[in-house]
Amino acid sequence: MLKNLSIKNYALIEDLNVDFNNGLTIITGETGAGKSILINALSLVLGKRSDSSSINNLNKKCIVEATFDLANYNLKKIFSENNLDYDTDTIIRREILPSGKSRAFVNDSPVVLNQLTAISKYIIDIHSQHQNLDLVNVDFQFDVIDSVANNSKILREYKLKLFEYKTLLAQLSSLKHTKSELSKAFDYNNHLLEEINGLNISNINLNDLENSHKDLSNFEDIKIDLNHSISLLNNNEYGIISLVNNLKNSLKKLSTKSNTFLSLYDRINSIYIDLDDVSSDLEKHNDNLTNNPRKLSEISDLLSNVNNVLRKHSVDNIEDLIEVQLDLINKVSKSNNIDSEISLLSLKISKLKIVLLDLAKTLSFNRLNAIPKLVISLQEIVNDLGMKSAEFLIEINSQDKFLSNGFDNLEFKFSANKGSDFKLLKQSASGGEISRIMLAIKSIIANYRKLPTLMFDEIDTGVSGEISNKIGVIMKEMSSRMQIFTITHLPQIAAKGESHFKVYKTELDNSTTTNLIKLNNQDRIVEIAKMLEGDNISSSAVAHAKQLLN
Repeated sequence: MLKNLSIKNYALIEDLNVDFNNGLTIITGETGAGKSILINALSLVLGKRSDSSSINNLNKKCIVEATFDLANYNLKKIFSENNLDYDTDTIIRREILPSGKSRAFVNDSPVVLNQLTAISKYIIDIHSQHQNLDLVNVDFQFDVIDSVANNSKILREYKLKLFEYKTLLAQLSSLKHTKSELSKAFDYNNHLLEEINGLNISNINLNDLENSHKDLSNFEDIKIDLNHSISLLNNNEYGIISLVNNLKNSLKKLSTKSNTFLSLYDRINSIYIDLDDVSSDLEKHNDNLTNNPRKLSEISDLLSNVNNVLRKHSVDNIEDLIEVQLDLINKVSKSNNIDSEISLLSLKISKLKIVLLDLAKTLSFNRLNAIPKLVISLQEIVNDLGMKSAEFLIEINSQDKFLSNGFDNLEFKFSANKGSDFKLLKQSASGGEISRIMLAIKSIIANYRKLPTLMFDEIDTGVSGEISNKIGVIMKEMSSRMQIFTITHLPQIAAKGESHFKVYKTELDNSTTTNLIKLNNQDRIVEIAKMLEGDNISSSAVAHAKQLLN
């Protein structure tokens, strides 16, 4: 409930601070006194957009602050979802700077307007002639029927499943598109992969392969050079090893005669040993060297194939080619596995569709059972409100597709006069009729769920005294379960309130301000008498006012 409203420097209001109680609160005042200013100021703390034109004194900022008691509204989850601190006594403040910049706070924490509107709809509902347009909105009509049908829990589960269902359908569509793209490239990727696999590249050392090719392709020249080298080393008379051996023996003799030559002997001896090793290695190479044209052809073909594949994939070594191979394996594997993924996802969607169908059928069944109760209650209330011949026809038709709240289409039809055809509400009801129907609907919904504070802004416009009394009775009854505000010009309604406030203007020093005052019992009698007869009230008007209040 709204506990307190503070307004500073807004339009014609300089400084206003007022406390409110539960039950039915009446707000009256002459036309132009500023009742709409109160509504507009309150709308600011509910998230309405603002600008500097609403500031009275442009040298100061405008501040509108409202305190709400939320103890009975179970809004902790809503606050948490919007990253806001929850308090049973929640304070919402809007500030408008002279520049036109606006700031909003919830319990002193800065918020954006989206956060503000997300929670404000659970706190207070300002009902005006403009809001009557909601009644012809199909979503609002569904909301009414689902309230009576007690569908809130099932509807919540349905919407969660529907979101999951649509998400899976999007994934399936994406998979099918991917499959189409992969199918186009599969044959080519598979050909490239088979080409690389055929090379058995994991067992190839490119350097060794190139060396083997070089050896085999130069067999004749290598054989001649090897034999020549062996001959140079091992000729019995003039070979290098024989000559070095003679030198070694000569230095050995010298070293026995003088230690000066001992180091030279050691060096030559080392050279002799190395030459002997070289000779042995050359002999081995010569023995192992064979002419193998077939192997040369195989290596040549393999090298050619490897180099062609390297060029094709713009890489220059086996390690990079292995990376290409792994990428192709992944692409081909994905092509091979995607049918399985599509099959599994399709099965999951089919199962979820069965769950959605069951939920949608339950929603539809509950609605069909609730509609007769809703129609009877509506007709009883609007009949009391002067629409004696009004009738309602609410029809539900199931569709073959999932909609946001089931698979139902809804037609809310109305007939104002006996013998008239039923037509859609938006085509057949006048503005005054829609106002009374909306009041009836709000009073019915209040029996099924906790409604926020309701503020009726001149909903009684254009109705007679007898009907206005019935409107007042409905509001009074609703106020036993919730806080109700009503701005009215009708004394029959004004007399029904537990609290009564008057909006009035004052003029001082060429300045006009709007004020709000709570009326005591005597002031209420005078105010209601004026509403009955005007400023020049008679004793009969006073007596009538007392009678209404009693």
